[in-house]
Parts: sequence; structure tokens; C-alpha cells
Amino acid sequence: MLCFCACSIIHYSFSIIHYSQAVMVLVVVKALDILEFIARDPDRAYSLTEIAEGLSMHQATCVNIMQTLVDKNYLEHLGRKKGYRLGPMAYNLTNNLAYSQHLVAAAKDVMEQLTAQFNETTILGVIRNQKRFIVHLVNSDQDLQVRSRSERSLHETATGRLLLAYLPPKERDSLLNTIGLPSPIVWPEAATPEGLEAELLKIRTAELCVTVSPTHIIGLAVPIRKQKQVVASLSIFLPEIRCTPQKREALIDALRQASTQIDQQLDAAR
Repeated sequence: MLCFCACSIIHYSFSIIHYSQAVMVLVVVKALDILEFIARDPDRAYSLTEIAEGLSMHQATCVNIMQTLVDKNYLEHLGRKKGYRLGPMAYNLTNNLAYSQHLVAAAKDVMEQLTAQFNETTILGVIRNQKRFIVHLVNSDQDLQVRSRSERSLHETATGRLLLAYLPPKERDSLLNTIGLPSPIVWPEAATPEGLEAELLKIRTAELCVTVSPTHIIGLAVPIRKQKQVVASLSIFLPEIRCTPQKREALIDALRQASTQIDQQLDAAR
């Protein structure tokens, strides 16, 4: 009798496990169906009703799955009456530049004005492939110019540090598990978990990151937001010899004004 009960319990446990696995697989399939449905026309927004009816899915199930996709940045929720469209992570899966092109379209003219005003290099950067990636750059015509690779470690640049600071905590922890902490040579104040968290908090509080490289290059970076979410960073890089205290303050003020203009352009384009 005891043996029969034990076997029944084991069979029941396995049934629960198999059922749970089947439910998880079904949720993944439905999430992919939602992404594929919206990807048919990535430039338009779809309402919850359109998506649920188009996929013959219960609205409550659909909205729960989509909320997770929004939280993970695979979808963008444009507002209660404006619907959903693909988010940056959906494009990053294939390194598709379409999402970056929206950023560039909003930032290009502002960046050109900024470079013309100070004759210093401006950079629009995002996180891609776990690195700081330049999506747009406007060079100065100075004899002594700053040249930057399109991809750099997040820890090395003002752009990368600022973007790291604004990642959601879970995403940041996951990323740091892969790329590790900064080395004491690259970012001495952030070489420990406690030190890094303190440095990132300073960046978020100031909404500004300032770096000085071993080669005496000053980096100034501010956040670019779309619907209050940081999606990129606007930066100016210049040799330390040209960055007087007065010029530094003027650059920071101009960066903040430029970022506000770009934010407004991005919000208007939704």
C-alpha cells in the first residue's frame, strides 16, 4: 500500500512537471507569435485588440505576455490608446539598424549644430553586443582630433558608463556577469561591486558622466530618453588641453540642451 502511494505521488509529481513545462513552452510560442505579428509592419503601432484578435488570443493572456516583452524592451508601449511596436532589443537580435536610424534621424541636426558651435566631436552611442557602439558621429575639423573606435568597452568611455548606469538593475547585473567589473587601471573607483554601484549612482544623480582617459581625452556624456526611458547617450570628446573650466561648463550646458531637443524629437516621432 505504501509502495502504491509512493508511486502515485511520483507519477503525480512528474505530471505536474510535464504540465508546467508544456505551459512554459506555450507562453514562449505565444510571445514569438506576438513579435512576428507586430514585425509584419515595424513602423506602425498595433493595438491590444488588433494583436489579440489577429492571433485568436485571449486579451488577458496577450497583455500579460506583452507586458513582459515591454519590460525586456522587445516591445514599446506607446500609450493606452496608441498601441505597441517593436522595441530596441527586438532589433538588436539581428543587429538591425532600423531602430538606430530613428535615433540618428532625431539627433543628426542637433549634433551637427553642437559640433559647429564648439568645433568638437560629438557621438551618439548605444549598447550593442555588450559594448558601447557609435550609431552616429560628427567630427570636428580641429588639427588635433579625437578618434574613437565604433565599439569600445562600456567601462572605458563616458558614453558606456552612462548607459550602464541607466540599465535596469537586473539587466545590468546580467551584463556585468558577462563582462565583469572594471579593472583598477580602467576605472579604479569602480573596481569593486560597492565601488561600481556608488559610481553609477553618482552618474544617475548628476545625469552626467565625465571621464579623463590615460591619454588625456575628456569625455562628457548625457542621457537621451524616449518616453522617459534612456535609449542612448549624447557625448562630446576632446583633448584635455582644450577643455578649460569655462569651456567644460559651456559644453555640459549645451549637451543638456541638445539632449532635451533630441528627447522631444523622439517623443514627437512615436
